[in-house]
Amino acid sequence: MAFKVAFLASLLLLAAAKPMGRRAMAIHESRAAPARGFVKSGVAPAAKELTLRIALKQKNIAGLETALYQVSDPASALYGQHLTAEEVAAFVAPTEDTLAAVSAWLAENELSAKPVTPAGDMLEITLPVAQANELLSTDFAVFTHVESGATSIRTLEYSVPVALKEHIEFFHPTTSFTRPLTPKFKAVRPVPEKTVADAAPVAGAVPASCATVITPACLQALYNIPTTPATQSSNKLGVSGFILQWANKLDLQSFLSNFRKDMPSTTSFALQTLDGGVNTQTRSQAGIEANLDIQYTVGLATSVPITFISVGEDGSDGLDGFMDIITTLINESAATRPSVLTTSYGFDESDLTLPVANTLCNAYMQLGALGTSLIFSSGDGGVSGSQSKSCTTFIPTLPSDCPFVTSVGSTGGINEVGSSFSSGGFSNYFPIPSYQAADVASYLAALGSTNSGKFNRTGRAFPDVAAQGESFEIAFNAQFGLVDGTSCSAPTFAAIVALLNDLLVAAGKAPLGFLNPFLYSAAGRAAFHDVTSGTNPGCSTNGFSAGAGWDPVTGLGTPNFALLKKAVGL
Repeated sequence: MAFKVAFLASLLLLAAAKPMGRRAMAIHESRAAPARGFVKSGVAPAAKELTLRIALKQKNIAGLETALYQVSDPASALYGQHLTAEEVAAFVAPTEDTLAAVSAWLAENELSAKPVTPAGDMLEITLPVAQANELLSTDFAVFTHVESGATSIRTLEYSVPVALKEHIEFFHPTTSFTRPLTPKFKAVRPVPEKTVADAAPVAGAVPASCATVITPACLQALYNIPTTPATQSSNKLGVSGFILQWANKLDLQSFLSNFRKDMPSTTSFALQTLDGGVNTQTRSQAGIEANLDIQYTVGLATSVPITFISVGEDGSDGLDGFMDIITTLINESAATRPSVLTTSYGFDESDLTLPVANTLCNAYMQLGALGTSLIFSSGDGGVSGSQSKSCTTFIPTLPSDCPFVTSVGSTGGINEVGSSFSSGGFSNYFPIPSYQAADVASYLAALGSTNSGKFNRTGRAFPDVAAQGESFEIAFNAQFGLVDGTSCSAPTFAAIVALLNDLLVAAGKAPLGFLNPFLYSAAGRAAFHDVTSGTNPGCSTNGFSAGAGWDPVTGLGTPNFALLKKAVGL
């Protein structure tokens, strides 16, 4: 693209600039203490090399947000007319002034940078700790995550030249502390004795066994999910894989042989890798999370092309590959980019600083504008965050609370009750988006003063929707077991969206893309079963309660495929 050539040319030209005198510095980001669970454990070795990313001020991010809503709102004349990569890049590329100013400063310090995003709004530099300390007027140190023992080099405060504050969003990783990722599922449990009730439903009835064990047949019956094979090869579903979680093909074959006898048991998935990712097929090394996500996308989205995207640990985005996977997909052609991406991992919002969280969220905005639906599990700690823990105020989860993704909570039981672990609440970083403003206002009015002071009443509310998330049967290491978690719910909902996209593409229409304006519309909400019971306790409280309309346990409720099909005009 033309802007890439210009960007690289600018860096090469400015690399020859002569050093200038020491610039006046100003604190850019700071925090009083490391994130919860981390302690300072030593001084960072002076010669240790750091790879830092510099987020540059984007040219017109507000314009991109406007464009996103125009193509995502069913009431808009531009609905479904997703942007091209070039159109997205024009919104987020840095201005020439920003690029020139930052490049000159780096050249003064004999540093060369490379762009790591398609629009050049993120740069990457590598330098020793000693030079990083001098460059940013800081003192990098070693911090230890007490629970896992994992160490990282971070700082509690850094500065940039006063003249560059308007051009630089942040340096990363600096003041953000990303705790080791954990999948959003509970431990594997044994499967109860089988009964005749495990048979496929008759005349749309839900098998009685679904009260204790969830299989694809249960979800098909509960949510009217069709078994008719998809036909559109251009409509792809991506499954995010992190932290050495690998999806095993033999386990998938066992799963399909038991639960989708109408499908060839040899049905498989494609593999995409980045940051050194692999997908080892040694059966004993299969990942529970990866198997769950693959088995319930392949097993529900019949014949939709599925790609397992394995993100390794060789990346340098400081976000466990969360930024790298989105950058990779933004940079792909429309023909190869997935129409749906489901992710069953996340952070507590407070782990990341606001600028870092905001830039990650804006990356999701870019991918959504290109036509990809981003599905995230909401978390398994109730109001305590991504996993249950002690706290005094409620902990939102990220990226689940980004306004440009669809957050999925959990339910259990044939009659559907909100799961106690289903994370939900209100962001401390992102304001309430317009698409859910009326729903949130109604919920808060009914809530009154309950939990007053424990959450942000003006924050983006999540989850958006819910699906079954308890007692899912999976194949794992040549055995079968049960798991719970919102990571059961996210791939289930993603499979439904992928099947809708298949029908839309077959009818000559665009895939759904960013979902939330549609979901909260009158037609969208009418396609969901309102779950009105259940709580998500945490932080020594009962948390929030499910109720009529949207709520922070189950969102708008659980999907009905037949009604969704009608709602999208099919």
